[in-house]
Amino acid sequence: MQIQEAVTSRQSIRAFLPTPVDSDTIRRVLTLAARAASGGNLQPWHIDVLAGGALAALRATMRERLAQGGEPEPTDYDIYPAALRAPWRDRRFQVGEAMYARLGIPREDKAARRRWFSRNFDFFGAPMALFCSVDRSMGPPQWSDLGMYLQTVMLLLRGEGLDSCAQECWAIYPATVAAAIELPPERMLFCGMAIGHRDPAHAVNALVSDRAPVDEWLRFRSD
Repeated sequence: MQIQEAVTSRQSIRAFLPTPVDSDTIRRVLTLAARAASGGNLQPWHIDVLAGGALAALRATMRERLAQGGEPEPTDYDIYPAALRAPWRDRRFQVGEAMYARLGIPREDKAARRRWFSRNFDFFGAPMALFCSVDRSMGPPQWSDLGMYLQTVMLLLRGEGLDSCAQECWAIYPATVAAAIELPPERMLFCGMAIGHRDPAHAVNALVSDRAPVDEWLRFRSD
């Protein structure tokens, strides 16, 4: 697959088939992705992969947690700014509404929207997942390194015919995840990622989120 095709075909998949994912393929992808750019070559990412019984155990824990009300835990960072303003707030709203429209869930059906959101914590049915963490001493430049690593992972997965969904939602349950993957206290959870084969028949996977027109954020200067 050409890199341009990998970029254009990558999307956040929210319904996966149960088809197993080969662990050797994932090891190869995660190893190659470590060639991603990293300031000072710090390579600050730490990756934990879950499949089989380990993944089933976390799913069971989250089902029980959500059945009891699913109150979030104290978070280590803000997923979004507290006062998110336009145009960023509008983009977030629009993609959410587009997703729920494809699912046929109206805005007033809050219970159905909560049920759908809870699927995040089942990794949307994916047979494999990963968590990315970072040492608490690292700052914003190193967090950008995490993003470059994870984007490289997602593009390489497309090259292997696989799909993914990066999930910062796991940041609202850092203690639960830390216990599941035995995260040392000096490390902070950044996000999770669902990995597998997309379900082509599911309506949600037809969603391709819009991107802002290039003229809104790009400037060329030559003089």
